[in-house]
Amino acid sequence: MTALDPQAAAVLARLAANGGRPLHEQTPAEARLGAYGFLELFGPGEQVASVEHRFIPGPTADLPVRIYTPLTGCAPFPALVSFHGSGFVISNIGVFDAPNRALANRTGCIVVAVNYQKAPEHRFPVPFDDAYAATQWVFDHAAELGVDAVRIGVIGDSAGGTLATAICLKARDHDGPLLICQIMIHPPTQWDDVTPSMIDNAEGMLLETAGLRWFAQQYLRTAADAGDPYAAPLRAPSLAGLPPAMVVTAEYDPLRDEGEQYAERLRAAGVRVVAKRFDGMIHGFYGMSAVLDAANELFDDIAAFVRTLD
Repeated sequence: MTALDPQAAAVLARLAANGGRPLHEQTPAEARLGAYGFLELFGPGEQVASVEHRFIPGPTADLPVRIYTPLTGCAPFPALVSFHGSGFVISNIGVFDAPNRALANRTGCIVVAVNYQKAPEHRFPVPFDDAYAATQWVFDHAAELGVDAVRIGVIGDSAGGTLATAICLKARDHDGPLLICQIMIHPPTQWDDVTPSMIDNAEGMLLETAGLRWFAQQYLRTAADAGDPYAAPLRAPSLAGLPPAMVVTAEYDPLRDEGEQYAERLRAAGVRVVAKRFDGMIHGFYGMSAVLDAANELFDDIAAFVRTLD
């Protein structure tokens, strides 16, 4: 392994200095409050052409979305439906405002950020059903949004990455919307195997292995859900027929190995895959542009990938 990136080490030291109990010792309410600490790591948001706040109909509730139009370009735009990291429990589109602004400007895409419902109040499959319905809504309202309906993809970090690729699986399985790409940033793809990266990065790297178990307890209804491909995409019998994929992992992340296993399975199934491991990085580095050069590099990589899809 390479050395922990000095900027990542500084982030970890900064978070440690703030104190607080480990995630798995907190209540969901406490963990949600703590998620606002990411705001200072994300930094101030860039100017974009517009941000529209809307509520759209979901299967069981109206869902808040934010629609970001990039500073340059003209309609019809390509679009990315964006799902924030959450462990399926914490955070919201307000916390991820700055990353979504940067994503819109770097890629030239309209970004539709979706505030799906969270566990434990809304366990699997509710967050997934919300995410799928929101993606379908973007397709159905593409002309209204100034979006090119044949250039719509999905993107997510952490739990949002799981949602993004699970949407692609369901769209394939049920003749759903034809997505142009899927972008997954340090995604969890399974719940029941202990991988070497879970052991090597079990503690002290922001996301801890005990925290993964805590998220599973909040999100999954029963042990059987761990085998459902829409909750654990690595368990899908086949990954053939999915859209081109970008899979990003971080070296010092418990989820590193399962993300890379998923990229390999996609490639073996004939899916075009761009896979990149960020050496020295930790889970959650996506969007931390105020403190990590790697976060800015990642936005450039995402933009380069999106440009290959035209």
